[in-house]
Amino acid sequence: MLKKEKITDKKSALLNATLTLVNNHGFHNTPMSKIAKLAGVSPATIYLYFEHKQDLINTLYLEVKESFSACAFEGYQEELSVKKGFELIWFNIANYKLKQINEATFLSQCDNSPMIDEAIRVEGLKHLQPLLNLWEKGRKEGIIKPLSDYILYAYTIYPLSFLLEMQDREIYSVNEKIKKETFQAAWDAIRI
Repeated sequence: MLKKEKITDKKSALLNATLTLVNNHGFHNTPMSKIAKLAGVSPATIYLYFEHKQDLINTLYLEVKESFSACAFEGYQEELSVKKGFELIWFNIANYKLKQINEATFLSQCDNSPMIDEAIRVEGLKHLQPLLNLWEKGRKEGIIKPLSDYILYAYTIYPLSFLLEMQDREIYSVNEKIKKETFQAAWDAIRI
């Protein structure tokens, strides 16, 4: 049992080190040697848990995506109206991005990088299925514009990433009033 805990600790340390280094230096400026050093393990230890850097990045992406999704859909029930369901999910995502800044930054980088394998990206999208189902319900009920999920995501979720990046750079501050206004703008952008 102790050995398994120790293995998990090293694996977690490697994933956390990768998250930190990718956020601070980008994918290409994060060599395995730096990951190992920051994690406090030998470089050879990485290969006990991951086949190569791509495997490490893909694993981290899926773990962060799963954590993001768990937060995004907390309290969500399919019986909610389209607007109430979307509002709950949207605010959960906003709060995740405000509180889990490192993870949110990493996901933004992954969304805008070819570094994540396409099969892994598709697997990560499965975690968003409740939101996609909600949008489909909204389109069928004539509540949401008949746009692709990509366009709906671009108009509703991506603006959060931009605002939070501006906050991180201390250019803009996202408070409760701003979140409410931003949600209303997102909802207005996709509702019929």
